[in-house]
Amino acid sequence: MMTMQALRCQICTNPARTPLGLIFLTGPHDHSSGTAEVLTNQPPVYARHLRTAARLCPHLDDNPTVFLAQSAPLYGTTGTLYGLGADGVQPVAQPGPPLPYGHPDMRCFLASQQIRRVHSFRTVDLDELCDQLRTHTP
Repeated sequence: MMTMQALRCQICTNPARTPLGLIFLTGPHDHSSGTAEVLTNQPPVYARHLRTAARLCPHLDDNPTVFLAQSAPLYGTTGTLYGLGADGVQPVAQPGPPLPYGHPDMRCFLASQQIRRVHSFRTVDLDELCDQLRTHTP
């Protein structure tokens, strides 16, 4: 939770912002190409850990899509919706699409993961980004 809230690297927890922006990695089935924004439950990655994350995270399948973002505000959460039933409080809906903060159902929602909305981004090749970061590093 803290890595998402503070935009820290999912591997080392250092601040993840680079001179080029924030780096988010998604797996091959996590997004639709051509969309203006991407919702992700994955914290950003510090430049030094790009290849490590791509290699070690089974979710990324060693072939991540790399988003270089200028903005990634908190959007909402995933989780389980609860309600009052005949047997007391019980799950009404299992995890589905993320609920945005401020949604009326949020008061009965047990959150499991925070979601960021990545926008103002460009999709870049992992090797190309590593080269760009080397030239922008003091």
